[in-house]
Amino acid sequence: MAFDLGGGKKRGPSPSMNVTPLVDVVLVLLIIFMVVTPLLTKQMWMTVPAKSDKPEEQPPPPPDALPPVVLTVDRAGVLRINRDEVPRDQVVARLQRMLNARPDKIVFFDAGDDVPYGAAMEVLDLARGGNLTVGVLPDKLAD
Repeated sequence: MAFDLGGGKKRGPSPSMNVTPLVDVVLVLLIIFMVVTPLLTKQMWMTVPAKSDKPEEQPPPPPDALPPVVLTVDRAGVLRINRDEVPRDQVVARLQRMLNARPDKIVFFDAGDDVPYGAAMEVLDLARGGNLTVGVLPDKLAD
């Protein structure tokens, strides 16, 4: 606390803004918005089919379907195309050669969970640099 010890000039009243009305207005607006917000939600009712008890089966792939081309990288940085180890400098040429005979022209990319992010991105950029369409596998493919 500061005390006026009597020395110096007398100061006039210091101007200060009364914030009580401002706080009252803000609280009233807050209450209005809290009441109105639930009323603004839009609802759309629809009928959905009942869930069946038996699991949905995926149709088997056609017998003449080619297996997907999968480019993988492991923690040691070893690159594989469909489980065949490939040197880094031959990856793009080999992928392009494999995809020339395919109608889909898609390479699936998979990196192990223990592969460093930077190493995985280098391999992904390598495949994209060859103008290949690259899809990222979220899960392992069934053998």
